[in-house]
Amino acid sequence: MPLPPLAVLLAGLTGSGKTTLARALAARGFTRLSVDEEVHRLHGRYGVDYPEDTYFAREAPALTVIRDRFTAELGAGHDVVLDHGLWRRTDRDTWKEAARTAGGLPVLVHLPATRDELLRRLAERNQRADANALAVTPQALDDFLARYEAPGTDEHPITYPGDVDRLSVLLEQARRTGHPPA
Repeated sequence: MPLPPLAVLLAGLTGSGKTTLARALAARGFTRLSVDEEVHRLHGRYGVDYPEDTYFAREAPALTVIRDRFTAELGAGHDVVLDHGLWRRTDRDTWKEAARTAGGLPVLVHLPATRDELLRRLAERNQRADANALAVTPQALDDFLARYEAPGTDEHPITYPGDVDRLSVLLEQARRTGHPPA
């Protein structure tokens, strides 16, 4: 019996390293799906081509496009990494169910980072102009921190070990056993 395709779901704040990790997994054969890049494709640059306070309204159609691709890729037997923050447990639960329905095995990977580390990374990123460079002020980061629901142990997350090779071993272990390693 073939092993199920993996649906790697990333949980982390803006600047935690989700895109970097998703790109590294894509280089290993995963299909990378980025909500921010789809919003950029549809609407342009955050805070430049549209007002920042309209992001979530613009994100909704992008989420639909990405969710359709997510389920299609899993249904075709392809491993997928979702490059999206999944800040709320309800969102994580929704994507896990979509993965299961499509025949995939959802695996939650948490990318924790301290406020100071996030500020350092965001200061660098705020200088860029690409789709993944949404400018974030320290005040906005504080708002994000207040709203972020870190995964609980009952969600069985893999805490990103900081090494894509080690994570790949953990992901393959999850695929073979049908659940994330303890």
